[in-house]
Amino acid sequence: MSGTTGPVAVVVLAIFAIWYVAAVGLNAPFQQELFERAGRADVPMNEFVAATLAQDRPVLPAPHQVFIEIYETTVEKNITSKRSLIYHSGITLSSTLLGFLLGTALGILLAVGIVHSRVLDKSLMPWVITSQTIPILAIAPMIIVVLNAVGISGLLPKAMISTYLAFFPVTVGMVKGLRSPDIIHMDLMHTYSATRLQTFLKLRLPYAVPYLFTSMKIGMAASLVGAIVGELPTGAVAGLGARLLAGSYYGQTVQIWSALLMAAFLAGSLVALIGVMEKITLKRMGMAR
Repeated sequence: MSGTTGPVAVVVLAIFAIWYVAAVGLNAPFQQELFERAGRADVPMNEFVAATLAQDRPVLPAPHQVFIEIYETTVEKNITSKRSLIYHSGITLSSTLLGFLLGTALGILLAVGIVHSRVLDKSLMPWVITSQTIPILAIAPMIIVVLNAVGISGLLPKAMISTYLAFFPVTVGMVKGLRSPDIIHMDLMHTYSATRLQTFLKLRLPYAVPYLFTSMKIGMAASLVGAIVGELPTGAVAGLGARLLAGSYYGQTVQIWSALLMAAFLAGSLVALIGVMEKITLKRMGMAR
């Protein structure tokens, strides 16, 4: 193995080893209690370890239990089934993408305004930063209640929570990107009597594109978190958040962990897709890294 493959493989194997050790340690007390109830005092170590990794409702499920659950709820279930993780992932994905698009558009608009208006820079930017100090778990129910009060329910309230988390990194990244051109280049545009629009399109925007894609990656991951959080206070019956709720209600830790890993996979895939778009865009602009 060479390049990045070897180090990545070592890290993954280390994570799985630590995960298995932690699962045995955390599940051992309950398993010991089960054996004592059954009147079995001297249980061989190999049998004891195997039992801790095969509990129906473990404190920490073993990796193979989680992957079996994922396989059973994806490959072996119809995608329209309420027990399918693909079905629930699709529900969460729709809220994530809508919130991400709204957040990205809002972030870009705010950044353009902040860069071109000193008043907005001084008055709006502090509020943009302050908005992220409010815990999302506190504001999510408020957003849902307010929107429901005006007759808006379903996909949009959850998407608005994703928007709330996504617009901030895009705003900050775009402000940084739009202000990144060198002073000498700005002076050159001024020498050519370029208008603000021409300076924006031919200088500021190309400079800001790499910053935009970087902030979009952060915004996409934040949007997914927002979509899942948005499903929690609504008592949703569909979505990865609903799977987490159902798993916590009934003590199905394997279900909880399978939903978490599916969310992580979904976020990784979306961020990787933005990375592909970034490479294509920068290459077409002659800015390939």
